[in-house]
Amino acid sequence: MDNNALKTLVAQGLTAMKAGSEVAAKATAEIRQDARHPELKAALETGNKVSQGWAQRIEQALQEAGGTSGEAKNPVLEGLYEVSRMIRQQAPDDTSRDLGIIANGQLALHYWIAAFGTIRTYAAQIGMDETARAMQASLDEAKEGDTAHTTIAQRIMDA
Repeated sequence: MDNNALKTLVAQGLTAMKAGSEVAAKATAEIRQDARHPELKAALETGNKVSQGWAQRIEQALQEAGGTSGEAKNPVLEGLYEVSRMIRQQAPDDTSRDLGIIANGQLALHYWIAAFGTIRTYAAQIGMDETARAMQASLDEAKEGDTAHTTIAQRIMDA
């Protein structure tokens, strides 16, 4: 594959990720209000701060890729946001609502794990070393968030 074509693909992926960051920021503010378990509330607050760093890295990577930060949509994260709303509205109690928040949050984290890993690999292939490093750092943070959510879910279920 031509390096320019791969660079275009990286820019397109980053543009979708930027749109996803905007959806995630909106969703997190809403979800934090519905969470009840203190550890979950804290994890959501931490996750919000971490995802702000992801948004900055994505924006910097877009600049390295020469991509535009124009309007785009991310139907994957928009869909997860809608599912999250339904889960939270239909939950019969606080415990199931919190577990639903965690489950849907982990689906979102797995999107980010795939996105960061893919863009890291493509960026490294074409010598976009700064983007590759930034995506690896974000990938590591997303994996940590996933592990934290699993731990919190287990604690909630064990209570």
